[in-house]
Amino acid sequence: MNKRMYADFSYLILLAASFGAVMVLGVIVAAVIFHTDGLHVDILIDRYNSGVIMSEIFLRFSYVIYFLSFCVALYEVAMYKTGQRDKIAMISAFFIVATSLMFSAVYVPKILELQAMGREATSSDTFDALHVGSELDFKILAVALLVLFVRRLMLLRLR
Repeated sequence: MNKRMYADFSYLILLAASFGAVMVLGVIVAAVIFHTDGLHVDILIDRYNSGVIMSEIFLRFSYVIYFLSFCVALYEVAMYKTGQRDKIAMISAFFIVATSLMFSAVYVPKILELQAMGREATSSDTFDALHVGSELDFKILAVALLVLFVRRLMLLRLR
């Protein structure tokens, strides 16, 4: 196998793993943390403390997201420079980089800032709007990751 094939497969694994992580965090982890009342144990965490735990998880996941956006930008620029341009791949890569940076550099720090102000700040309309925006951003990231993964897989088969 040549070096290019290793890079291609590594890139596909990174995209697939990132999509899986986004899905696990958004669908499984958040559902469990925010709904401890449904667990069959004597643990009950209020919404504010659940949010603090989830924010810490997302803060740590931000490092993965930064790495992802760097790798996507690097790989897609390399593909562009070698003449392997694809409109769908470029658009989805743009969305991955944009939503990754928005989530990690804007939403997570702002949510942490409001949480540091206390419970009252997290029950404000500002916090609700910020939270809805971060959820939408995360969903767009998941779709863009899936689209880019499928598109790059299709383009590899065409070679």
